[in-house]
Amino acid sequence: MVEPVGNHYIVARPVYSENLFNEEHEKLHRYHKTFWDHLKIYFRCSPQRVKKSALGLFPIVSWLPAYRFKEWILSDIVSGINTGLVAVLQGLAFALLVNVPPGYGLYAAFFPALVYFIFGTSRHISVGPFPVLSLMVGGAVIRLVPDDSAGNSTSTNISAINEERVMVAASVTFLSGVFQLLLGILQFGFIVIYLSQSLISGFTTAAAIHVVVSQLKFMFQLPVPGFNKPFGIIYTLESVFSQITKTNIADLVTSLLVLLIVFVVKEMNDRYKAKLPTPIPIELLVTVLAALVSYFADLKEKFGVAVVGQLEEGFQAPVAPDAGVLEKCIGDSISIAIVGFAVAFSVAKVYSIKHDYPIDGNQELIAFGLGNIVGGSFKGFASSTALSRSGVQESTGGKTQIAGIISAFIVLIVILAIGFLLEPLQKSVLASLALGNLKGMLMQFKEVSVLWRKDKYDCVIWVVTFLAAVLLGLDIGLATAVAFQLLTVVIRSQIPSCSVLANVGRSNIYRNRKDYTDIYEPEGVKIFRCSSPIFFANIEFFREKLVTAVGFDPLRVLRKRNKALRKIRKMLKNGELQVTPVRLICTAEHTYESDEELDNNRIEELDQPTNMTDLPIQINWAADLPPGITVPRVDIHSIVLDFSAVSFLDFSAMRILQKTLKEFVRIDIDIYIAGAHEGFLDKLERCAFFDEEIKSSMFFLTIHDAVLHILLKKDIASSPKLKLAEEKASSNNYYVEIPSNGLRSREVTV
Repeated sequence: MVEPVGNHYIVARPVYSENLFNEEHEKLHRYHKTFWDHLKIYFRCSPQRVKKSALGLFPIVSWLPAYRFKEWILSDIVSGINTGLVAVLQGLAFALLVNVPPGYGLYAAFFPALVYFIFGTSRHISVGPFPVLSLMVGGAVIRLVPDDSAGNSTSTNISAINEERVMVAASVTFLSGVFQLLLGILQFGFIVIYLSQSLISGFTTAAAIHVVVSQLKFMFQLPVPGFNKPFGIIYTLESVFSQITKTNIADLVTSLLVLLIVFVVKEMNDRYKAKLPTPIPIELLVTVLAALVSYFADLKEKFGVAVVGQLEEGFQAPVAPDAGVLEKCIGDSISIAIVGFAVAFSVAKVYSIKHDYPIDGNQELIAFGLGNIVGGSFKGFASSTALSRSGVQESTGGKTQIAGIISAFIVLIVILAIGFLLEPLQKSVLASLALGNLKGMLMQFKEVSVLWRKDKYDCVIWVVTFLAAVLLGLDIGLATAVAFQLLTVVIRSQIPSCSVLANVGRSNIYRNRKDYTDIYEPEGVKIFRCSSPIFFANIEFFREKLVTAVGFDPLRVLRKRNKALRKIRKMLKNGELQVTPVRLICTAEHTYESDEELDNNRIEELDQPTNMTDLPIQINWAADLPPGITVPRVDIHSIVLDFSAVSFLDFSAMRILQKTLKEFVRIDIDIYIAGAHEGFLDKLERCAFFDEEIKSSMFFLTIHDAVLHILLKKDIASSPKLKLAEEKASSNNYYVEIPSNGLRSREVTV
């Protein structure tokens, strides 16, 4: 019963062990589904399930009939046009990262958006090229079709090299789409949880550095080969600076000028976004102006600048992926599939929370997988969502993926009709536009100092991820980062936080004894907490901490006591000891014998419980012993283990825990376990944890229940009145009243 008194409460209830609580309160026996049960449910077929699956696979069927045409259509049209113009320019710019002709970036901006309109669940993200994925695809392209392949008999000109690279990019994209589709079908949408925010931030920042370095050759117009290998970024920088005197000044000046204008205007867009009806489309304005200047000033002929060149009109026939490329790019495709989904899902989740609608991670995998399969078949490259492009779609009023389909229509117009207008555009301008979209990712450097103050583990993950991705490359760097992140989880769980607790404020609250001054520690009682799962990797650490907390090793004490009993028996047999009602008195001059001599190669017997049935007196280990017999002093009689934070205990750890508890029990220390979660006791029973020495009665609901039971037990043992009352009682329903002056002063009613 609970009685509120002001801001206090008074609880009157029995002291409960787990067994007593289960006896008084009937527990429902629930059926827990097995793996096979879940499998049957997953593959069960019914009309309702078919309908639900169809609606889930084609989200457009759910949201399109509910589209508010009059309210949303104008906003979606405006948003779609703005997003489409940005998508065109980013498609051209990010194609340079893939090391394919710029025109193929338009395919990557068109087909995935079309597929996502039908299969996607987010209403606000803009699907298409993303710089990090483009760079990862470009790494595979450079590795399989390096720049020096021009001398190869199978690649005799630039056109042939470009064709090979397009095929590699398309094949890698196709395979990454297959992986995403399979993960979605198998319901592996949860895989994104293994990429923490710190890891994604460090990885995308490193990718931004790679993007900057990869675009230097276009800004300086230098023949820099690709280095897709560990420390490739260093080789690239070395190649750039070794040829710095060959820089095309016209390209460099154009790049710096465009970069400055883009950064300034984007900063204005951010600062005055509340006042501007729509962000200034600076990429579009700069592109149009640069193309006009290049065309009328004939910069290609006069200054030798590199331009986009002829863009193919229309679409090419779909092609099957190259089987040879697929075999060599499995690792690249897996990395691209996971990173692309992780970035897109993170952005989609932000907008879904902001606008209050659900998204489905598994369906997103299917949508992006199909988008990449279709895009790869039409010679596009991997797609995800660019943060800046999605920001444009949402900030300009986009309500649904109608805006996405309109943006795809804008890209279609460029592909079919007006692509030729971009032919005189300098590649250095596209490089600058690509760099202009990296501000958000580069600003993530600020997170390092914040993470260091908040969580040093996350900070180390960020730094290691960044350095690994920069120095080792994006593919190897990502694998290294994931492995290191999992290692930190293992380390944190392998070295759990353990502490000794004490009663605070003379109440039922127990906290770390080092953190408070008003504490009470029952005499002879140690309360030990482990704030982590206990398993094979940390059970030895747990035991070491427990031994340190109690101040002695129970196994050492047990062996010393058994050795002492051997000596006592030998001395009694030789008449060297005299038995009195109080103690043993040595009657002969003692001769010291070594432990090795007494062990007599029977060390295993020393680990058994002490047996005094054959002795004429019970040995009091706390009293004085005969000369030459020394045993470590034990000042505690009870240990309470707080398992409220122990979420699981594996079988290996269970065996060692059982052995450790037996060592304590064999030296007459009572062990109690408090706060164990539901099912913990059942698991121990199934694993034959309990025996004659370790009993289920050691489990109590709370620490306070265990402590009150210990104090009551000691009082009963020392008081004849209480002992008689206990013998008459039929159960263990002890109501303990605790006044404010301490736990020891209390009235016990039986």
